Amino acid sequence: MDNYTFFVVARVLHVLGVVLWIGGVAFVTTVLISAIKQQPDTESRYQLFESLEGRFALQAKITTLITGISGFYMTQILDGWDRFLRIEFWWMHLMVLVWLIFTLVLFVFEPLFLHRWFEQQAQTNSDRTFRVIHRMHIILLTLSLITVAGAVAGSHGLLLFM
Repeated sequence: MDNYTFFVVARVLHVLGVVLWIGGVAFVTTVLISAIKQQPDTESRYQLFESLEGRFALQAKITTLITGISGFYMTQILDGWDRFLRIEFWWMHLMVLVWLIFTLVLFVFEPLFLHRWFEQQAQTNSDRTFRVIHRMHIILLTLSLITVAGAVAGSHGLLLFM
């Protein structure tokens, strides 16, 4: 395969990774957490969340890796590193920031302390814990959607701040 074919495959994997990853975040944020918060049995909320969201965690880990690797590869092939020095490519900075936040949460913070903290908080005050978790997911989803919109517009020529 030539470089062009590899680039196209990388772009396809990148877009599919983002769709599965951010689409999953949208589902967890707008459907799953909202439904769990309405469950009257506060004791089972945590268990239900863990069993359902835990299945998405593996998908999120795989898709963030695919997205990061393919994004790095495309930037390298395009020799696009100088774009990080230009404000009109703000969406590339945001892509890296969103990717970094999720990667740190999934691979570092979650295993080190977030999982334990969430379980303790959910047992102490389930209502408050799920409000906080929901708020954090809304913030991350909003940032992710702004990033996706900016990346689509920017990669098709709409460059702001020129």
